[in-house]
Amino acid sequence: MFEHRENDDFENYIRERQQGRANIDGPRVREERNQKRKGRLSGVIGFILGMMTAFILGYIGFSFALGNGILLSGFTSRRSDKLDYEKIEEKTSYLQSIIDEYFLFDEDMTKVEDGIYAGMMNGLGDPYTVYYTKEEYKALNEDTEGKYSGIGAVVSQNPNTKIITIVNVFDNSPAKESGLQVGDIIYKIDGEEVAGTDMDILVKTKIRGEEGTSFKMTVLRGDERKEVELELTRRSIEVQTVVGKMLDDNIGYIAVSQFDAVTSDQFENSIEELKSQGMTKLIVDLRGNPGGLLDQVVSMLDYILPEGVVLYTEDKYGNGDVYESDGINELKIPMVVLVNENSASASEVFTATFRDFNWGTIVGKTTFGKGIVQNVLPLGDGTAVKITTQHYYPPSGYDLHKVGIKPDVEVDLNEGAVIGSESDNQLSTAIEILKSEK
Repeated sequence: MFEHRENDDFENYIRERQQGRANIDGPRVREERNQKRKGRLSGVIGFILGMMTAFILGYIGFSFALGNGILLSGFTSRRSDKLDYEKIEEKTSYLQSIIDEYFLFDEDMTKVEDGIYAGMMNGLGDPYTVYYTKEEYKALNEDTEGKYSGIGAVVSQNPNTKIITIVNVFDNSPAKESGLQVGDIIYKIDGEEVAGTDMDILVKTKIRGEEGTSFKMTVLRGDERKEVELELTRRSIEVQTVVGKMLDDNIGYIAVSQFDAVTSDQFENSIEELKSQGMTKLIVDLRGNPGGLLDQVVSMLDYILPEGVVLYTEDKYGNGDVYESDGINELKIPMVVLVNENSASASEVFTATFRDFNWGTIVGKTTFGKGIVQNVLPLGDGTAVKITTQHYYPPSGYDLHKVGIKPDVEVDLNEGAVIGSESDNQLSTAIEILKSEK
């Protein structure tokens, strides 16, 4: 994931701008209830059409830079002729009449309304563009501070199949202690199937929670997709997103599990600590890293690269922003970056820019291939949409979206090998490459 939902100025600006039982009641009561339903539906339709007008026909006149550099200017639609509002209202009214006449149960109009908005976003055909209900958006608004109450695992979601997979398990965590493994597919939470659920919402409404509370997670494990049920108890997790250690021959090793608000500082501290121990070569391990915050990866690139452009973004109008390294903390030592098929988004920014600067060797497997940016737009009523707004590119302009980054040295991880251990043949390859460097 690579997005900008953490920016308070952006959300505040938008807020300021947008400030079952059987029917046994008899004919008269049934008619009154149907009239109420129609009234509620009219309100829903009016709100829908109002939102469509605001987002599709309207002009939200703003031009401002986000704290992390993304620029959205003159948010004006060019597709005002694509929706027939009269047809939408007529068809929605007809569907409501069918519901009133035939639907067995009492409908929950809030859920119906949310379903309409979710369907509109889903109709765009972009797996990263979604609608958030009030409850979902409230959960999503948790700051990415590197501390939470949960289980201590990192997940990644396939944008096409929506399958959510465990890609990292932290040491000394509930996830580790319960036996959760990298590669496990999350199937059920407390017996409820969660396939197709947005990853952010699943994590923040089902997996994270009050410290000391427990839940059951059913995962599918291995090629045979064996069901395994685990019981996990949430506790306070202070995420160490960066772990560093010294290997033989003064080779430093830094594994980055995700890009949270604490990651850049942890990365810089780890580099300085390894330098104090005599590090002369470095491996940066981004395998299984699903991405994260833009400003963090830009800051990390700035810390190791010479002066120059490290990233630029572009929206559908050709507008965007450019991010640069000042070259002050240039790290002039032989380096290797380790990646795999679960290295995505911000991880790919780091890798692609590293390659463009010819700053070392990339080892592993072709990366995931997510070269787009999402923004979260609050809608003023407690709900929000996450919508894809831009492409991002390394200095060369290479478009990695749906393609990924092919490593310089391609190495399959041996079956049964544990990442970061002596059995890790991808890491062994990286070490051998650095040993050959002078």
